Amino acid sequence: MSKVAVIGSGTMGNGIAHVFAQHGHTVALIDVAPAALEKALKTIAGNLDRQVKKGTLAPEAPAEILGRITTGSELAAARDADLVIEAASENPAIKFDLFSQLDAGLGGRPR
Repeated sequence: MSKVAVIGSGTMGNGIAHVFAQHGHTVALIDVAPAALEKALKTIAGNLDRQVKKGTLAPEAPAEILGRITTGSELAAARDADLVIEAASENPAIKFDLFSQLDAGLGGRPR
């Protein structure tokens, strides 16, 4: 498994993206709101900087980790992902719609 897609860039989604990227995976972070994606990247960068200050991460690591994360507003960004993680709004209608689209092959690999 090399590429992960995380749908939803809120607290849970950006945390998941951070951990996967920190452990060497390429991550597509997907959200319908570009401002939320921007905020997520700033949060991840701040958390990485905190890890550097604590001495748990090398000073050059944040740039490498952030370089593994791409953002997108369309589910198509999940198309070539080996794993898709849903961390979207706690709205059942949104979740069912996301999974329907992924199952139809819009975002994920065809079965």
